Amino acid sequence: MNPEGVNIYPGKYSVRETIDHLQQFLEEHGATIYARIDQQDELRKTGQTIGALEFLLFGNPKAGGALMAQTPLIALDLPLKIIAWQDDNSKVWVACNDAKYIEDRYRLSQNENTPLNLDQLIAKVTGD
Repeated sequence: MNPEGVNIYPGKYSVRETIDHLQQFLEEHGATIYARIDQQDELRKTGQTIGALEFLLFGNPKAGGALMAQTPLIALDLPLKIIAWQDDNSKVWVACNDAKYIEDRYRLSQNENTPLNLDQLIAKVTGD
């Protein structure tokens, strides 16, 4: 499954370690972490079972604020999100929205897109 507008990358760490590395990198580079959710744990509370899946909600208020000032609807896609999960074959994956997809969706210029592009961040953390 590869939905339009979503980038999916293989991970080389466990889900928890991947999100730990992403969170640390983001915080070191001035991002605000708004939430970290362990979906596996949350669903366990409802009697449901899934593989490891964690979620980070984060942003940079200065960069995101500038985008929202120009295009308020972009707040539907901000703050940014990254998920990591383990599939049925014990393979870890990392996914985020594709920057170009968001850029096209809101008709942003290339310059405005820069804070939305998470490809390099994920590559640094996953080692790809």
